Amino acid sequence: MPLARSLSMTSLNGLPQWEDEDLPVEDLLLFEVSWEVTNKVGGIYTVIQTKAKTTADEWGENYFLVGPYFEQNVKTQVEACEPPNPAVKKAMDIMKSQRCQVFFGRWLIEGSPYVLLFDIGSAAWNLDRWKGEFWDVSNIGIPFHDREANDAVIFGSLTAWFLKELSCQFDDKPNIIAHFHEWQAGVGLILSRSQKLPVATIFTTHATLLGRYLCAASIDFYNNLDQFDIDKEAGERQIYHRYCMERASVHCAHVFTTVSQITAVEAEHMLKRNPDVVTPNGLNIKKFSAMHEFQNLHSMYKARIQEFIRGHFYGHLDFSLEKTLFFFIAGRYEFSNKGADMFLEALSRLNFLLRVHKTDVTVVVFFIMPAKTNNFNVETLKGQAVRKQLWDTAQSVKEKFGKKLYNALLKGEIPDLNKILDRDDITIMKRAIFSTQRHCLPPVTTHNMIDDGNDPILNTIRRIGLFNNRTDRVKVIVHPEFLSSTSPLLPLDYEEFVRGCHLGVFPSYYEPWGYTPAECTVMGIPSVTTNLSGFGCFMQEHVADPAAYGIYIVDRRFRSPDESCNQLTQFLYRFCQQSRRQRIIQRNRTERLSDLLDWRYLGRYYMHARHLALSRTFPDKFEMEPCAPPKTEGFRYPRPSSVPPSPSASQHSSPHHSEGEDEDEDERYDEDEEAERDRQNIKSPFTLGALPQGKKKQHGEYKN
Repeated sequence: MPLARSLSMTSLNGLPQWEDEDLPVEDLLLFEVSWEVTNKVGGIYTVIQTKAKTTADEWGENYFLVGPYFEQNVKTQVEACEPPNPAVKKAMDIMKSQRCQVFFGRWLIEGSPYVLLFDIGSAAWNLDRWKGEFWDVSNIGIPFHDREANDAVIFGSLTAWFLKELSCQFDDKPNIIAHFHEWQAGVGLILSRSQKLPVATIFTTHATLLGRYLCAASIDFYNNLDQFDIDKEAGERQIYHRYCMERASVHCAHVFTTVSQITAVEAEHMLKRNPDVVTPNGLNIKKFSAMHEFQNLHSMYKARIQEFIRGHFYGHLDFSLEKTLFFFIAGRYEFSNKGADMFLEALSRLNFLLRVHKTDVTVVVFFIMPAKTNNFNVETLKGQAVRKQLWDTAQSVKEKFGKKLYNALLKGEIPDLNKILDRDDITIMKRAIFSTQRHCLPPVTTHNMIDDGNDPILNTIRRIGLFNNRTDRVKVIVHPEFLSSTSPLLPLDYEEFVRGCHLGVFPSYYEPWGYTPAECTVMGIPSVTTNLSGFGCFMQEHVADPAAYGIYIVDRRFRSPDESCNQLTQFLYRFCQQSRRQRIIQRNRTERLSDLLDWRYLGRYYMHARHLALSRTFPDKFEMEPCAPPKTEGFRYPRPSSVPPSPSASQHSSPHHSEGEDEDEDERYDEDEEAERDRQNIKSPFTLGALPQGKKKQHGEYKN
């Protein structure tokens, strides 16, 4: 028997190292299979897209993404090319010869990974036969009316067929790792295992099917995980076959992973298997060369949002935009799961507090959640037209004023300001003022909603009475479409909009990871999350005082809904009390946390999962030291010792400070010193590069 190869977390040109070199590392191929490869459906697309560069750097030409072929996506995202690996090309040719269309190319994203795309439609004629074969190996029947499940069977059968043709060319050598994401890709895993293919398999669930359904039903999910009759609940929701596909995938995989600790607990109860590795989701972090460039971007995009506000609230613009804060919530329209219900209730309470304390701060809240609409609201479009007309009028008068002033100064005269504007100018300005008169309140929604009488957000707004009255200190704008830089209303894309806001609020009840608060963090924007989101739990583990770094974590697991809502209200109110300088300091701290979310760091968990799969699939050829997955305990940002991030931690209870107090804050806060201390805290875990010659680090040494 050949010597077993000893796997370690160290990489040589990004690929695993082991002791015996009978099998060159270059022969290993990694296939990552997902329905969302080049096909944006939800958050998994972001995971795969952002992780691609790190994985491509690690595996080079041996990394392939496998997904479905959709012509509109391929035309805009994929560059066709020939497979560089002859074994891959031969497997594709065999499938093409049997009337199945297979497309190969490079995905035009960062890292430019190879993609292998199966045309589901071209193979649909095999559906009945493949459903029968799937029944034979799993006893799972797929209803004819569930198109998504039927597509999953076709996609999975094509994937397993491809892996079989590929593995036949390697004479049973352990050359292939296949990583499957979510139940839509799971059929390929089940069929691969049933055919006993020499493939190391990994399955990642990003959210359990049943968990999402149960949470949407307003059930106390996390405190009753061990009480559910799983089969009964899945059957009542008519997703039993999907649930069986997901559970079978989980139990067939050599290695099972999920994206957060909270989802690991959920999977243990819903899918009856404890994950082997928790693989947190990351992002590609791009640092600006100038330390505070992201602050400049905040100012620039905030000004763009202020322009929209000037138009939207024309005739009711009796609040100072310089003292206006922009909050937002964004994501799928899941009213309870995403916490929109609690957020609206907290806004009602915040409005009461701001009015009672007679504060001069105004909060404008955006709901960016796609819903069915007819078109833009006429009143909203009119507001932007009025704003533009006023701007044009002001520019015209300014130009005439400037010429008269210029000519007077050339003559050495001080112009008579009473004569510099003639009667026509006064008339034009009066007409402009009259055009801003409004006989209705500024609209709550920017679009005409279909069936707005049953819309949960609009119904809650009606109940709590946030109608953008003059006396309201909290204004609400529902934007039921994804943002676009080509929009005639708010011409910003999502990233630009986030940078221009002050706070992202995501009080989710069901959020296996939570990319929205993570994206806020990377852009230096504080956010609110919960201890039921993977992101919130991750930050609690890594940051000693998350609120000091602009990560406010609402306790939705161990408090009643009313207590959680009060806690959220207090977070929002304290944020409103911050001075401008305190917000700037907090944004600096928030942006420094972005290193925690870098795939260069979080990629280690996927690396561990792949090594574990190899050692379990081929124990006679790959050996792994018995140890726990990589941990980050003890790797924590400490509580900043300088100026408090909010008045709640300070002796001041009012947002109004004197000049002397600001000077005192300047003395207490040293940005460079604090940033250097944070860099030291995160420096150690990033040493994943090549080791000095002569020293080979074993996997067990990666305990922090």
